[in-house]
Amino acid sequence: MQFIKMHGAENDFVLLDRRSGGPEVTPGLARTLGDRRSGVGFDQLIVLRPAQDADAAVRLDFLNADGSAAAACGNGTRCAAHLIFEETRRDRITIETASGRLDCQRAGAAIRVNMGPPRLTWDGVPLAYPVDIDALPLDGTPAAVGMGNPHCVFFVDDAEAVDLAKEGPLWETHPLFPERTNVEFVHIIDRGHIRMRVWERGGMITRACGSGACAVAVAAARRGLTGREVTIRADGGPLELHWADEGVWLSGPTARVFEGVLDREVWGQ
Repeated sequence: MQFIKMHGAENDFVLLDRRSGGPEVTPGLARTLGDRRSGVGFDQLIVLRPAQDADAAVRLDFLNADGSAAAACGNGTRCAAHLIFEETRRDRITIETASGRLDCQRAGAAIRVNMGPPRLTWDGVPLAYPVDIDALPLDGTPAAVGMGNPHCVFFVDDAEAVDLAKEGPLWETHPLFPERTNVEFVHIIDRGHIRMRVWERGGMITRACGSGACAVAVAAARRGLTGREVTIRADGGPLELHWADEGVWLSGPTARVFEGVLDREVWGQ
């Protein structure tokens, strides 16, 4: 089983191309590959499949390192788009995901994806019961935004000072989030720049998160802290966000790191 390792702002992925068939990609396989000591290691596993939508270039399925499914992954979508742009020599494509069709563009050295409109109702995030999504009834009054997956955004004085390994899992599994949640801790640098650190569902600190950056941009704009175009500085580098009428555009670098072949003893489990 061949794979490709890629990253977008150091948010790293293993991509498996199943467009021509091949072994089933199970949650167990995702857990095996996701182990950074005994597997390959990744923030998310991306499976490329034939698109069901005739207008889409490819279908993407996402799995977290713990084997759970994710409906959306912004930086992973940008990495997959990078591969399809290389294959097709095109600069614009549509990609099919569980959260809908996503438009992707090549913009110079960057890859852009429209992650679609944010979900801004309690049941769209989703939350367990009706509350004000801009000021959740939790310590720190975070905001909630749905971007195909749930996000909980804390605005703090200093994101660097937050103990992510301690705070992240506490909020990821809070009963208010029936599907668990990604957790972002951010502070405002100025009206055009935000510092972000991320704890992702699946139990890990990641260097960046595309859908998380989208959620942060939306939450900050709704609070009047920034405009609708902002640069978000993640641990792995800057991401450019634009909350437009048609959805939230995410732009940034992507890189192919290496290709490899998984031994049958690994993927046969």
